[in-house]
Amino acid sequence: MRLRKKPGVREAMANYPKLVPQDAEQYKGKWREFFGNNNPIHVELGTGKGNFITTLAEQNPHINYFGVELHEEVLIKAVKKAEEKGLANIAFLWINIRELESYFAPAEVDRFYLNFSDPWPKKRHAKRRLTHNDFLKQYKKLLKAEGCIQLKTDNEGLFEYSLNRFAEELFLLKEITFDLHNSEYAEGNIMTEYEAKFVQKGMKIFRCIAAHPAQLAANFVENE
Repeated sequence: MRLRKKPGVREAMANYPKLVPQDAEQYKGKWREFFGNNNPIHVELGTGKGNFITTLAEQNPHINYFGVELHEEVLIKAVKKAEEKGLANIAFLWINIRELESYFAPAEVDRFYLNFSDPWPKKRHAKRRLTHNDFLKQYKKLLKAEGCIQLKTDNEGLFEYSLNRFAEELFLLKEITFDLHNSEYAEGNIMTEYEAKFVQKGMKIFRCIAAHPAQLAANFVENE
């Protein structure tokens, strides 16, 4: 679905410099200067209207959060949510996910969240999937050795594809469930706007944690 461009949205974004940092590239590797602390960094890729990331930021003031979103018409809603909640531990990057390495240094991120990303079901569009090997290599570089990716989706095809790609890139797969809301991992789960709609319709939610490959290597050493 193509979003309608709303007049004045780009200008409105400039009214929130503490939430949408200008010249954000200057903070690459130095986000502690922006936040004034050295807390862990968690990044949601495709933050949408921001319910998920702002709720996490509200519940976990000891973690610094980022919402990454390309569409300004959606992002401004997330920014306003954060402003209304008075959050000081969150920032938003209005960028293409392919540009992450311009904003984060290697081993600077503790966790990535991939929530209900576009499944791009046609084979010829596979490279656009956010769990394609090209993207996973990028996340791997930016994650700390003890870091991970949390994936949630309503699309079983994308989920199975993602599990295979994670395995190819040697991520350690954990907490895999094909029905999140009827699993041991349901407690404490924060829902996105999409997730709430899917659950209301009785749809299953697929979820997993993909830990940095360094943890897979550590597991082999421990088991020897």
